[in-house]
Amino acid sequence: MKSSSVLGASTAVEQLPGWGVEEGRDAIRREFTFKSFNEAFGFMTRVALKAEKMNHHPEWCNVYNRVTVVLTSHDVQGVTERDVTLARFMNELADHADKHGNG
Repeated sequence: MKSSSVLGASTAVEQLPGWGVEEGRDAIRREFTFKSFNEAFGFMTRVALKAEKMNHHPEWCNVYNRVTVVLTSHDVQGVTERDVTLARFMNELADHADKHGNG
């Protein structure tokens, strides 16, 4: 999938509750916390399926109930609309888990 033009991390985080600018690069970052490892892993599985469809893969790390995510479009060395789309998807999944007690 072809990347859109670079939006920049500062512009992107204005549209994305909970996300911040990754220091030292044009990337955005967020840490998600879930009730359990199973919820965190379920979240990662859903995101992995979406990311694969988008051909746009996050940098991430899972430690027990926490998932730390960094998004940037490596092909253009910066944050694009693809990153914003994937970040919004992650926010929606995390919001659903908070409201319904499942991740």
